[in-house]
Order: sequence, then C-alpha cells, then structure tokens
Amino acid sequence: MRADRLVATLLFLQARGRVTAAEVAAELEVSVATARRDLEALSTAGIPVYPQAGRGGGWSLIGGARTDLSGLTAGETRALFLLAGPAAQAAPELKSALRKLVRALPQTFREDAAAAAAAVVVDPARWGRPDPTPPAALAPLRQAVVEGKRLRIEYRRPGESSVRLVDPWGLVEKETVWYLIAGTDRGRRTFRLDRIGAITVLDEPAHRPADFDLQAEWSRIVTRMEERRAAIAATVLVPAALAPILADQQGRNCTLYEPTGDGRVRATVTADTVKMVARQLAGWGADIEVVGPPQVRAELVALGTELVRGNSDGGAGRGDGGR
Repeated sequence: MRADRLVATLLFLQARGRVTAAEVAAELEVSVATARRDLEALSTAGIPVYPQAGRGGGWSLIGGARTDLSGLTAGETRALFLLAGPAAQAAPELKSALRKLVRALPQTFREDAAAAAAAVVVDPARWGRPDPTPPAALAPLRQAVVEGKRLRIEYRRPGESSVRLVDPWGLVEKETVWYLIAGTDRGRRTFRLDRIGAITVLDEPAHRPADFDLQAEWSRIVTRMEERRAAIAATVLVPAALAPILADQQGRNCTLYEPTGDGRVRATVTADTVKMVARQLAGWGADIEVVGPPQVRAELVALGTELVRGNSDGGAGRGDGGR
C-alpha cells in the first residue's frame, strides 16, 4: 500500500540521512521507478525531502538523520499524515506505524497529525462513472477539517442553490468522487464536493462529536445508500462477453451470477426507481433481455415508444416547423 511505503521511506531517510532511489527500492522491495515516485510524492507534499545531483548525490531529509522527526514543521507533518491517513483505515500495520510516528513527534504537532490522519477515507468501490479531476473545494475543505473550523458553503443542486453553515467532520474519496461529511443544524449531512461553490472559513471552532469515527460513519452512510439504491432490482440476461462491461458500467448496482448455459449470464441491476433502472438498461438495446420485474419491462416499452415518437420523421418535421 502506497501510504505504508511513504512512511517507511521517510523513516529509512531518517536512519540514513541520504539515500538513492535504488537503495530505497532494495530496502522496500519495490522497483526503482516506484521508489523514485514515492520520494517525489513526499517532496511535492511539502515534506523536506530533496534530491541532490552529482556524485555522492541522492535524496536527503533536510536536517540530517533524525530519529524523532523534530525537524518537521507543523505544515509538513500535516501533509505527511494526509498522505498516509486514507490507507491507514485499512492497514493494521500502517495504523501501528502512524501511532509510533505520532509519539515521536513534538507534542505541539501531535493533535494536528492525528486529525490529519483521520480526516480522509478512501472507498475504492464506485457508484457510476468516476471523474478523475480533483474538485477545487478539496484543499480548503481538507484544511478546515484538520483545523476544526466552521464553514459557510454555497451548495448547488440541480435547479437550486443554497448557503449552508457546516461543521466539517471528514472527507471521503469514493473512486475519485469526493464527499464532505459535516454537521449542520439539521444533523449530519453528506455533500458532494463537485457541487460546492464558494467556501468561507469562519473564525469559530467547528463542533465535532467526541466519539466521531469517520470510517464507521461512512460505512453507515454506504449501507443506507445501498439500501435506497437497491429498492428496485431488474433481472437480466446478458451475453457472457458483455457481462464484465455491464458490471463495470453499473458498479455496485450490478451483481453477476453463474452462466445460464446458452452463452449468457444472469445478472441483477438495481436502482432507486423503476424509471431509473429502465434508463440504465435502455442503452443496451437488444444485447440484453430483461426477465423482470414486469414494471421494468413496461417502462422500457414506454421509453422505446417515446424514442420512436420523438425521433421519427413526423417528430422531426414538427420540430423544424417551429423555427
């Protein structure tokens, strides 16, 4: 896991003072290219790790070989734990390493480091198609979570825009889609970062429950969301060659079963409404057979009728006549 390697690389730098990418690769049993990318990631994140060219060069942790990381600034410490924190949710070994690293930090940095490590969760199972572009709101929101500052945000949804006062509790990345978990005057809410506009950091502390656990809260949110999204389940038969494509397109909303013996695979596709399931399946045309339920088949027929009516010569003629 990459965050595990980043921590191990930093500790290796501490012990040696100066290392080459080849030495890091040998120590951590990774390729030289991977070791070089990890060193560059530490440097880019603000950790005082710098390359030195020429004979006897390599990568150095500025300040020399230290065993207590006391040379790191508060910002550099926060950057390291923001890098390592998401993976720590799933790796017991990394959790142990981070606990040891926290104890090695100066007392004044420990609270920020612990907050940064717990500020982000990464959930690799996606809902729908991912967008690889990080949202502009990510950096200021992550800072606000770590510093515990209340926010005023502009939140945009289809057809409406509102201003919310929120207490930022944590951030979750779900296959490149980012969510903010926050407290509001109406209780806990989840906001998509790509719908957040202007952000104002207020000069007042955010309220965060003392027993709040970001990973546990996200698990509860996912469970409730999956229950809602699975309200309607359509059973379909899809050619075996296309089954992986259907599963990739639908993500968690699709479950594949054993082949039926006629070159097809039985699958279920779920959504929160009959119309939504039908829309997800309509684009597959004759490539899939919808076995049931009957209301999904009826909705597909209705969609097909609308498409024929709207795209027939008569429909086009009516549209042209309006110009």
